[in-house]
Amino acid sequence: MITREQYLDFFANALNAMADIVAELGDELANRRLPLPGANTPYAVLHHSLGAIGYWVGEVVLGRPAHRDRDAEFTAAGPIAPLLTRVHEAIDQLKQDIAEARDDVHSSGALLHVYTDVVQHHGQLQIMRDALVAAA
Repeated sequence: MITREQYLDFFANALNAMADIVAELGDELANRRLPLPGANTPYAVLHHSLGAIGYWVGEVVLGRPAHRDRDAEFTAAGPIAPLLTRVHEAIDQLKQDIAEARDDVHSSGALLHVYTDVVQHHGQLQIMRDALVAAA
């Protein structure tokens, strides 16, 4: 069993690492798709991850409406600075939300789901970064 603080640390480490990758890529490469059918951009993957957190933690666990447009998350693009700010805001919100989360199977399942989703996307961003930098 892990504590709420440990969960938050693992989660924040993954989000910060994703933000570091996007920052390393910069505006141009973070908004570039790999030449594969249906590929996303690093920007879109990070944007989607923030949307998933808002939904799974905010709405499913705490009942706060997420107002999410999941399909639009995958076409999102733009300058990275505001996106990186949103990562830090999301971590701050997670601190509050994890403290308020109920200790029940429903909440635990949702929290585990969104964490595994974010960690998978972190790995995806690592591969995308390597491919985009090699092609540039």
